[in-house]
Amino acid sequence: MVDVTKWPLFSLMGPQELSAIRKACVFGTSANEAIYITDDDEVYVFGLNCSNCLGTGDSRSTIVPKKLDFLSGRKVVSLSYGSGPHILLATDDGEMFAWGHNGYSQLGNGTTNQGVAPVLVSANLLNKKVTEVACGSHHSMALTDSGEVYAWGYNNCGQVGSGSTANQPTPRRVSSCLQYKVAISIVCGQTSSLAVVDNGEVYGWGYNGNGQLGIGNNGNQLIPCRLVALQGLCVQQIVSGYAHAMALTDEGLLYTWGANTYGQLGTGNKNIQLSPVQIMTEKERIVEIAACHSTHTSAAKTQSGQVYMWGQCRGQSIVLPHLTHFNSTDDVFACFATPSVMWRLLSMEYDDFLTVAQSLKKEFDNPETADIKFCVDGKYIYVHKAVLKIRCEHFRSMFQSHWNEDMKEVIEINQFSYPVYRSFLEFLYTDNVELPPEDAIGLLDLATSYCENRLKRLCQHIIKRGITVENAFSLLFAAVHYDAEDLEEFCFKFCINHLTEVTQTAAFWQTDGNLLKDFICRASRCGAFKN
Repeated sequence: MVDVTKWPLFSLMGPQELSAIRKACVFGTSANEAIYITDDDEVYVFGLNCSNCLGTGDSRSTIVPKKLDFLSGRKVVSLSYGSGPHILLATDDGEMFAWGHNGYSQLGNGTTNQGVAPVLVSANLLNKKVTEVACGSHHSMALTDSGEVYAWGYNNCGQVGSGSTANQPTPRRVSSCLQYKVAISIVCGQTSSLAVVDNGEVYGWGYNGNGQLGIGNNGNQLIPCRLVALQGLCVQQIVSGYAHAMALTDEGLLYTWGANTYGQLGTGNKNIQLSPVQIMTEKERIVEIAACHSTHTSAAKTQSGQVYMWGQCRGQSIVLPHLTHFNSTDDVFACFATPSVMWRLLSMEYDDFLTVAQSLKKEFDNPETADIKFCVDGKYIYVHKAVLKIRCEHFRSMFQSHWNEDMKEVIEINQFSYPVYRSFLEFLYTDNVELPPEDAIGLLDLATSYCENRLKRLCQHIIKRGITVENAFSLLFAAVHYDAEDLEEFCFKFCINHLTEVTQTAAFWQTDGNLLKDFICRASRCGAFKN
């Protein structure tokens, strides 16, 4: 879990205040402002208050957090900040609020008057539900639940995507080649904009002097332009730095492009790249990437939890990804970015009984305190009957007086492998699962048999992060077999996105004929075989 006190602004808060924080963001030209949301959905702000960016109704700075009563009780789902700074915030009911610097109408209210307090942004968004917001230096974007992208504010380089360079005072839908596309993610550089659509394509528009749009040249684009260099790849996450960008594919491949003065592309040199280039090719699968328009810093997290950083790091130019001892990409920005802002709205889940959880974890598979052991593949796993009964309905029933197992000191398990069963028992002690995707299939089988729905979801998450062209088809039909609908849909889409490669794998041709027919029929219905 990320410790928010790594950001100096939060270091004055006491344990009780910190334990109530569920979401937080540090922003500003010097990382001198912060906003956070508590477990009862109250919104607080504190800091320097440049350009009224705290939204408190006045221009006074405050070292003591102040509550924004206007936003009380609203569940915040997305937040972003500009360089002014200005703030955009979206709630779970689809409303969007803005405040702060407004010299270029980046608040979307049709004026250039400073926003001293949060106001609802509604112009041209009637009956639209906003799910995500993004801010550039002085322009803004919003994504709706129907996949429409809206932009407004400063437009000197075409970053609003309207086809001109006139500033846009209210939200305007970005159309052109996005007209009939369904966007799933948006990000902003300082004066550029990027969007990912549902088939994994990436589009960019706005300033391109450093190649940050990734389209092969350095000419500004007044309307969205597809990054053809990423054709054939299915992008699932994009991030943008000050003047560079990165994309992560569904296979865990990382591509970077744009400015490279500080080595922020991770290519081993400082040459700009007008088109995406793949980096970290020798590393394991990447599962998360991080950058933000306020900095020239980049970070990535691998499947095993290793965190790398590169670019401008505390004044140094790191031109190749450097392995850190951090647990999250957020820590990189707290400790090494300039300014030390947060690259996203940080979410935190606190365990109110942390000491007990740590104690339970320590006692798992401890023969000194255990009162029962399982024998799997000839190996013993030492556990505590009371813990199993508390944590699992299956064991609660098993250890009733009329069951034979209640009298045994050793219980033989034959239907599951040792790694799978040990992971299951460890999950009951820790709430965590650490298994490769192939073993997670076996654990998914166990979770289904024991009606452990949370474990089932965790297994699906592991499998999703470990999906490859080679194992995608096997995972798809494992999901069908275990009635994991969400996982099934995910694996099916992956197979469709990589249809040519998947159909050449051994797993595809070794599949039962009826299952193969079902897949082909389903793929045909979704248009996979159109010319």
